[in-house]
Amino acid sequence: MVITVTTGRRRSRLLATSALLSPALLFMASLAPPAASTARAQSAGKLPTIVVDPARPRSTGRHVPARSAPAARPVAAPAPSAPGPQETSFVPANTTTISAETAFQRGLSSSDSAALITELPGGAAWGAGGVSSLPSINGFGADRVQVAINSMLISPACPNEMNPPLSFVNPAMIAKMRAYVGVAPVSVGGDYTGARIDVTTAPPKFAQGDSRGDSWVTSALLSGFFRSNGNAYGVDSTATIANRDTSVTYTGGWVRSGDYKAGDGTRIKSTLYETQNHALSISKESFGNLFTLQVGGQFIPYQGYVNQYMDMVYNRGLYLNGRYEGNFDWGKFETSAFIHQIRHTMGFIEPDKTGRMPMDTNSSDAGYTVKATIAASQHDIIRIGNELAYNRLEDWWDPVPGSMMMGPNSFLNINNGRRGRVGTFAEWERHWAPGWTTIGGIRNDVVWMNTGEVRGYNGMYAADAAAFNALDRARTDVNVDGSGLVRYEPDQRSLFEFGFARKTRSPNLYERYAWSNNAMAMSMIGWFGDGNGYTGNVDLKPEKAHTASFTAGWHDEAQQTWAIKVTPYYSYVQDYIDVDRCASASCLASNPDNLTATNSFVSLRFANHDATLYGVNLETKLAIWDNLTYGRGEFRGTLGYVRGRRTDGVDLYHVMPINAKLAFDHRIGGWINSIELQLVGSKDQVSQVRNELKTAAYALVNLRTGYQWQHARIDLGVDNLFNQTYDLPLGGADLVDYKVVSMMGTSTAWGYNVKGPGRSVNGRLTVQF
Repeated sequence: MVITVTTGRRRSRLLATSALLSPALLFMASLAPPAASTARAQSAGKLPTIVVDPARPRSTGRHVPARSAPAARPVAAPAPSAPGPQETSFVPANTTTISAETAFQRGLSSSDSAALITELPGGAAWGAGGVSSLPSINGFGADRVQVAINSMLISPACPNEMNPPLSFVNPAMIAKMRAYVGVAPVSVGGDYTGARIDVTTAPPKFAQGDSRGDSWVTSALLSGFFRSNGNAYGVDSTATIANRDTSVTYTGGWVRSGDYKAGDGTRIKSTLYETQNHALSISKESFGNLFTLQVGGQFIPYQGYVNQYMDMVYNRGLYLNGRYEGNFDWGKFETSAFIHQIRHTMGFIEPDKTGRMPMDTNSSDAGYTVKATIAASQHDIIRIGNELAYNRLEDWWDPVPGSMMMGPNSFLNINNGRRGRVGTFAEWERHWAPGWTTIGGIRNDVVWMNTGEVRGYNGMYAADAAAFNALDRARTDVNVDGSGLVRYEPDQRSLFEFGFARKTRSPNLYERYAWSNNAMAMSMIGWFGDGNGYTGNVDLKPEKAHTASFTAGWHDEAQQTWAIKVTPYYSYVQDYIDVDRCASASCLASNPDNLTATNSFVSLRFANHDATLYGVNLETKLAIWDNLTYGRGEFRGTLGYVRGRRTDGVDLYHVMPINAKLAFDHRIGGWINSIELQLVGSKDQVSQVRNELKTAAYALVNLRTGYQWQHARIDLGVDNLFNQTYDLPLGGADLVDYKVVSMMGTSTAWGYNVKGPGRSVNGRLTVQF
């Protein structure tokens, strides 16, 4: 059942500002029509040499640790953030954490936070706008990877998903990014099948422990950067004022870039962008309780998309987020609540795309989480929790004056779309004999969704609209999931962990409710960047992933000199949400060969199919030397392989080919140097139903150097040192640079991949005070 409350715009804003007082008020605010807006952004990029902190074995402590009061002077990024709460959640062995320093260094090459995922074993990014690529882990991409920004879950607010969650923070704003790349405890979250990414920004940093309570200290950072390819430039900043129990932190940044060039000198059109992101956090600590209130906003005036027919011409966002952590004799209590709003417009950025076709979106997300971690005994930890995520979406396309095709009415793509989820979980962690740990849990997520009646521009769309409006569009999915992990640490030098999980994801609003079979309207739907058209399917079932993984790791006792970790995995996905060729009369009228074409764009309909994904991830490091004379020299490497296909023999779309990264890092005093080799195999296994394009193998070399003084730092780097020309395996189709001329004018040519960026010389100057 869906309860609809109609209120005025002024009332919705009042509710939004008071929503954190209780989950009930927050829920009511989310039901109101979307007001202002919300969003943020990043830039696609190349590979700097960075250090990724792998998950370390969890200590075999017998109880939930109390959180020690942070006692560090405020330190601005890129220095590691001040100590926070001790870890009270089980962290699987194949989980990877990217630190603030790593994210800051990665920002030398890219302002796209999703590009950080490419540094993980099994991680990749679907090409999109310069600051809006979509994450992919172990072959699961886009909505199958759930992203939480300070516990906020942000739903798709564009038929092309131009404003994904990771576009709402730039790399320099990230204090910690944790990726659960395999089997994860049920307390991590629900409504995803692939992976979960938790991002933390602007954590509290309190004054030193010996400071008086009324003694305030300040710190600030200002960093400017430049990238030669695309003539990109921008600034990041952070400022903190704090005493022993109160912390106020601002973090934000701005960046602008033109179109980048490929290695052969070709300008890749529609790759320009500009974005700015801001966040202000206020935290208060008192007797083991930590309260945080954060407000943030983002503005993107433009962002080009080479693999979409449309560009982003406006994206504005605003959010309010409150969190509480409390330590008690019985354990730890955590809760959070948020409201997030987006106002988004697509259009054409001249001169590469011309014409007029406004497409608007209003979206609001609201939710809360409540979680209790209970020390049941010296050996047992119980976690229970409940969460709500609610999204309301309006997607409409205004008529184009003078156009017979796009007028006289507004096209209602998603009218009063609603998607809600309530999740509840229980989890038991047990420490048995020394070296043995188990964790198991079960969760239930109830997802309900619906949408109002629709209409097209004119009578040309009447039949599809009437058929859709006649349907019972309300759907409720009751999803029951579970996970279990067994860890064995026989000594201080090895670890073995086996896990199995069932994870379920219900369709998003576009997958179920995109309704038109008109070729033009279908080409506006889809976040896949392949040039094909898509229509929804009200009868889609949730997809259920059954995943098994095994991790074996070996390292020196101090975990400083060497380490190697290997993780094979296998997933069987029942009712995987893929596509079939559209067989409706409208689809065949516009393309009679739609069911059989192999060398053209096609029209597709979302459909369920069973599928399997399996592969292996490998990561290793080795300190070659470590002494006062020559500093520390370290080799690191990762390798990822995944194979994905449906049980009917059709290969899955956008599966990253085998890839590896080999790097050598050197540090002596304040001087840091890195050289990295990126190897990517040929992509020969492509989705036949989508006419996905193959790509050739390539190798890139990236360099980075930097020097840190007490209050200043300079970083220099070169990406794609030898200026190689290559195609992005997950970049999709180039829909802008290649045209076909006919008697009817020009149209997009099929068969061209998006080329990757050529050489770029990058620099950054950072001052701390």
